[in-house]
Amino acid sequence: CSSMAIHPAKNTKLAGSMTDLLYTEKDLVTSLKEYIRQEENRLEKVKEWAGKLDSLTITATQDPEGYLGHPVNAFKLMKRLNSEWADLESLVLKDTANGFISNLTLQRQFFPTDEDQTGAAKALLRLQDTYQLSAYTISNGDLPGVVHKSQMTVADCFELGKIAYTEADYYHTELWMAQALTQLDEGDESTIDKVTVMDYLSYAIYQQGELERALELTKRMLKLDPNHQRANGNLKYFEFQLEKQRKAESEKKEQEDKKKEKKVLDKRDAQRKRSKDPLPERKKYEMLCRGEGIKLTPRRQSRLFCRYFDNNRNPRLLLAPVKKEDEWDRPRIVRYHDIISDSEIMTVKELAKPRLKRATVHDPVTGKLTTAHYRVSKSAWLSGYEHSTIEKINQRIEDITGLEMDTAEELQVANYGVGGQYEPHFDFGRKDEPDAFKELGTGNRIATWLFYMSDVSAGGATVFTDVGAAVWPKKGTAVFWYNLFASGEGDYSTRHAACPVLVGNKWVSNKWIHERGQEFRRPCDISENE
Repeated sequence: CSSMAIHPAKNTKLAGSMTDLLYTEKDLVTSLKEYIRQEENRLEKVKEWAGKLDSLTITATQDPEGYLGHPVNAFKLMKRLNSEWADLESLVLKDTANGFISNLTLQRQFFPTDEDQTGAAKALLRLQDTYQLSAYTISNGDLPGVVHKSQMTVADCFELGKIAYTEADYYHTELWMAQALTQLDEGDESTIDKVTVMDYLSYAIYQQGELERALELTKRMLKLDPNHQRANGNLKYFEFQLEKQRKAESEKKEQEDKKKEKKVLDKRDAQRKRSKDPLPERKKYEMLCRGEGIKLTPRRQSRLFCRYFDNNRNPRLLLAPVKKEDEWDRPRIVRYHDIISDSEIMTVKELAKPRLKRATVHDPVTGKLTTAHYRVSKSAWLSGYEHSTIEKINQRIEDITGLEMDTAEELQVANYGVGGQYEPHFDFGRKDEPDAFKELGTGNRIATWLFYMSDVSAGGATVFTDVGAAVWPKKGTAVFWYNLFASGEGDYSTRHAACPVLVGNKWVSNKWIHERGQEFRRPCDISENE
């Protein structure tokens, strides 16, 4: 309440003036009681918020990785910390809650930003596309392997749609605004009203060329809010455009019907075209991620074996040969089972966690490491000099592959959270990027060794888009393949990708092995593709 200076009354003050002061005081008491009522309402809201978050954080912190392994939980965490805690701060700031505010201000430096919240939303949209999930499925939390089921509110769905809208992604805007509207129609309570949702939805539908649907939705909007200025304007515009379209259709009915049908069927393709998707094999990549890969013929399958392997009687493997399984024939991809222990995995993760930062890729132009939108993970590099476990792991890779590790890159540890991925790429430097690994001075990447350090509840496969192979994460195993033929030429069939993690948390570590030092371990061959 506002304050005012009250001067003490002089003894000569008239009784009438004193009466006025009494009424002034009464007015102040009324203002004070109103302040108390508002304060109690405010505190009730804060208590309700604290109670809800208390039970949520207790559940979440019992299994942080499992909880954050659900993409909706990850998105809602970003949304809460970036948006909703700010609303609470405004509520609390109405009072002098110095202790809480100073602590909140101090902690704010660690809060996610708008960019982080947008990133979490885009991860959900990426998962939706890759695994062909409906907005209803995600909103309802019905994902495979889920432990901590979490449902989305109308506000959550609206937020996703709005983020897609700001990116001119009308395909996803429609999906999520439609889901928000469905939940409102089903009686979900929200501060977001139907008219606001329909405003976005009708525009997204119009942008995708569906005038009739956009018009129907606009009419529905106007029934709820007859004075909505934009809806009234759009109504006239949509009716005019629809009349034009009908005239054109009457002239070329068959052709237009075919085009219209194709437009509805290929909405997502149209969105990709609008956004200039740079990945030509995205459809194949996403199919492989869903497990819809190419199946080997019985003849090719018959050439794949499991065996105990000691790499030509390597002294370290004689008494304990490793379990080796052929995963694919061309390119040859092999998996080694029980190749890294749980305790070694724990050590690697503990060493890596303090250093994890946004993963980088080699820029083919500069030859230097840089971040890229197509690689969404966090990584750290570990040297054999700093811990005996890393040294043992490096030696194990050398014993099994027979390749020199002194010229290999350090062990890279990567953590892929929800939506984390690495889009199709080559590990080796191509002819058009001769300076890719110039700084290292160890030649091209001859081979890749990849440890799986966790199981993944859903998603997270390593797929080879050129040949249709898919390798699924299994904790304690490792896969190995050559990136270069013995001639030194790059094997373009090794183009591969890390699929987005749908549910869970994916930990891997890899060793990129280089050409230098392998001259006698893997001699050159004169045949270009052998």
